Amino acid sequence: MLSAARDLLEPRPAVLLADVVPGLVVKLLLPLVGPYLPDRLRVVAVALCLWGSVGAVAAAKGTLSGLGGVALGSAGAGLGEVTFLTLASSYPSSSGLSHWSSGTGAAGLGGALGFWGLRVWLPLPHALLPFLALPPLMLLSFFFLLGPAPPPRPDPPLPHPDEGGGAREEKWGVAKAAFCQGAPLGLVYFAEYFVNQGLMELLYFPSSPLPHSAQYRTLQLLYQAGVFASRSSLRCLRLRRLWGLALAQVLLASFLLAAVAVNHLLPGLGVAAALALGGGACGGRGLRERLQQPGRAGAPPPAAAGHRCGHSGGRSRHRRGRRGRNGGAQRRSAAGEVTAE
Repeated sequence: MLSAARDLLEPRPAVLLADVVPGLVVKLLLPLVGPYLPDRLRVVAVALCLWGSVGAVAAAKGTLSGLGGVALGSAGAGLGEVTFLTLASSYPSSSGLSHWSSGTGAAGLGGALGFWGLRVWLPLPHALLPFLALPPLMLLSFFFLLGPAPPPRPDPPLPHPDEGGGAREEKWGVAKAAFCQGAPLGLVYFAEYFVNQGLMELLYFPSSPLPHSAQYRTLQLLYQAGVFASRSSLRCLRLRRLWGLALAQVLLASFLLAAVAVNHLLPGLGVAAALALGGGACGGRGLRERLQQPGRAGAPPPAAAGHRCGHSGGRSRHRRGRRGRNGGAQRRSAAGEVTAE
C-alpha cells in the first residue's frame, strides 16, 4: 500500500494515515481482547482482512471505499504482526524471532518489488489483483506447514498486593523498562516515517527519465531492501545502544527536510536512493536489535508499540499532531504480550 500510495488515490496523505492508524489501534487494544481470541481464529481474521483489503481497493469506485480498503489491510497487518510475533517467541532459542524479523523484511521487499514489476506491465486496478492469492497461501502455510509451537511457560508469580512497597517498585520497574526500550525505537520510526511517508513523495528530480510516480516507487523499493538487509544480518553486527540509530534517523530526516525546502540540495535520484536505502537499514536494524536485547520487562511489547507509534507519529507530524503509547510488559502469550527468550 505504501508503494502504491501515489497511484491508488488522490489524497495521498489520507492513504498513508489509513495505512498506519488502524494497525496502531489494533496493537494497543489486542492485549485487552487477546485472551478471548485463539491463534487460529486470529490468523483467519488476518487473511480475511488482507484479502478484503486488496479486493476493496481494486474495486473502489470512490475515495472513501478505497480508504476503507487500505484501513482494513492496516488492521489485518497489525493483528498479524502481533500474532506471529507472539508465536515466534514460543519456539526454541531465538530462531523464531530471527525468522519473524527476516520474514517481515522480506515481505516488505517482496510487496514493493511485486507492485513495482506488476505496475510496469499492468494498469491499475489490475496490478493489485495478483495479490489476492497471498492470503490463501498464508492460511495454507500456517495450517499445513508450520509446526505446532511448544506450550507457553507459566507466568512467573506476581508480588502480592499486601507486600506494599515491593509491588509498587515492581510496577515502576516495569514502566521504566518499557519506556527505555520503546522510546528510542519510537524515535527511530518517527524520524524514518516522517521521511518515508512525509518527505519522500515530495522529492522529484526532473533530470531523471522516470516520472514522479515511478521515482516514488523506486525509493520505496530501495527502502524496503534496506529493511530486509538489516533485519536479516543480525550475526554480522550487534549494537548495544539504539540511541545511535535514533540520532542517525533524526539527522537524515533533517537533511531531507532541508532538501525539500531548498531546491537542488540533492544532486540527483541516485543520492536520494542511497539515503532511502540507508533509512530502511536503520529502521530495520532498530526493531531487530530491540527484539534481541530484552530488558527487565521483555522487549517485544514496547518494540511493537514503539514501532507502530513511530509510523503514526512520522505521518501525523507532517500533517500536524501526534500520539504515542507503549505497551505492557508481562509475558502472556494469549494476550499478545511476549518476552524474547
